[in-house]
Amino acid sequence: MMNLPFRFTHRLPAIVILAAVMAISGCQKDAEPTAPTDTQNTETTNNQADTVSVTTEAAAPADQQVSSSPITILALGDSLTEGLGVDKNDNYPAQLEDRLQETGYDNAKVINSGLSGETSTGLVNRLDWVLQTKPDVTILTIGANDAIRGIDVATIEANIRTAVKRLQDNGSVVILGGMSIYDNLGSDYVAAFSDIYPRVAKDMNVTLIPFFLEGVGGDRALNQADAIHPTKEGYTIIVNDNILPILEPKLNELKELETADAENTTETVQAETTKNTLNETN
Repeated sequence: MMNLPFRFTHRLPAIVILAAVMAISGCQKDAEPTAPTDTQNTETTNNQADTVSVTTEAAAPADQQVSSSPITILALGDSLTEGLGVDKNDNYPAQLEDRLQETGYDNAKVINSGLSGETSTGLVNRLDWVLQTKPDVTILTIGANDAIRGIDVATIEANIRTAVKRLQDNGSVVILGGMSIYDNLGSDYVAAFSDIYPRVAKDMNVTLIPFFLEGVGGDRALNQADAIHPTKEGYTIIVNDNILPILEPKLNELKELETADAENTTETVQAETTKNTLNETN
C-alpha cells in the first residue's frame, strides 16, 4: 500500500464528502426537464409532413379509380335491341361497346337485354331481373310491338313511365329511344303513339333520342328483307349518329361526378389524418 502524506490523509474524508455532494448535484440537474431543441421540433415537423405525404399517396388510387371505374350500360328493349337477324357482334349493343372502347372508355360494358317480340308490359314484368345488372345508364327502346298490335296508347305510355321510374329509382340514367310506326293503323293512332316519347322525356327529365331509327328506317339498303330490322350497316349508323352524340355527354357527366366525389373523399381523409396527427403531437 502506498504511503500518503499525512496532510492528504487528514483531509481525505472532507474531499470524499465534497465529491459525493457534487455527484448528487449533477444527477439532480440532469433529471430536470429540458425544453425541446430545434432538432426535436424539426423531427416533429418532418414526421407530420411524412404523415400527410403518406396519406396523399394512400388516397391517390381513389383518383386513379375514376378513370378505370367500370361503366355499365344497359341496352333494354325488343328485337331492335337484341339484333334479330344479324350476328351477335353486329347488333347495336355490341357495336356500341366497341365504339366506346375505341374512344377511350376502356371499361365500358354494354349489356344486351333486348328480347324479340317484347312489349312494354312484358318489359315491366321483367324489370326486377334486369335491375340486377345495376346499370349506370340505360338505353330504353320499347313500344314498337305494342303499336303493331294496336295496344291502347295510354297503356303503352303508362308502362314506359313505370319502366323509366323504376330505372331512375335504381340509380340509372335513362336515355329513351323514340319510335314511330307506319301509317297502317290510322293517322290519329300513329301521331298519338309518336307523341308518347317526347312527353315522357319532358315530364320525367329523361334524355331523348327523337327517333331511334333515324337515317335507317325505311331505307331498304340498311334493313333486312322484312324492312323492319336493321342490317349491320344500319346498326352502325344508329350507333354513330343517333346514340353516341347523346350518350357521350352523359358519360362525361358521370365521370365528372365520380372525380368530384373522389377528390372530396381524399380531402376529407387528409384533413382527418392531419388533425389526428396534430392532436397526438400536442
